[in-house]
Amino acid sequence: MHYVYLLVSARSKSRRYVGVATDLEQRLAEHNSGKSAHTAEFKPWRLVTYVAFSDARKAAKFEHYLKSGSGHAFANRRLW
Repeated sequence: MHYVYLLVSARSKSRRYVGVATDLEQRLAEHNSGKSAHTAEFKPWRLVTYVAFSDARKAAKFEHYLKSGSGHAFANRRLW
């Protein structure tokens, strides 16, 4: 499975992150251990929402959409 996930910083609720992974538990552990340069400063992170896809391409497209303007609006209304 391929997971698109949304994280929020436990330190700063205004800090959010959207990503994609095949092993969600491992990826969250990497974010919380500081292995990701994009999220290390605001750890620890809490998983808010995830969506599972069987198709990697569809997961990547959904992640890309969530990072767009209309995707931000959708996520703010429905996922956060």
